[in-house]
Amino acid sequence: MNKVILIGRLTAKPELKYTNSNIAFTNFSLAVDRPPKEDGTKDADFIQIRVWKKQVENVCKYLDKGRLVSIEGRIQTDNYTNKDGERKYITVVVCERIEFLGGNKKEETKEEVPEIEKDPFADFGESVSIDDNFLD
Repeated sequence: MNKVILIGRLTAKPELKYTNSNIAFTNFSLAVDRPPKEDGTKDADFIQIRVWKKQVENVCKYLDKGRLVSIEGRIQTDNYTNKDGERKYITVVVCERIEFLGGNKKEETKEEVPEIEKDPFADFGESVSIDDNFLD
């Protein structure tokens, strides 16, 4: 079984690309937090994600750097020969499902909404007087 589920933040805005056969795809890096160390410091892994076909348009349209997403997919190892004739290997997660979770980090760290200074119901409805005798 080859199944991966990751939650992390995009390190850059994805760019829409096409293969020579005109198939849409994009690659991006996902920063996934590691568990905190004993001293409280955190590290992250930067995992390459590849998205194909139908999902690409929404990914490129709605996602941006810092956006929190959940990726479900599979690990795939590709190889190629570089200009020096050396065989190189790259491991990516091929996305089968993506969920947009939160806003980007800037949106999540905005200042809190100030408290309302006046009673929000002050101009709403009419006063009603209730007679305690209705309980009898």
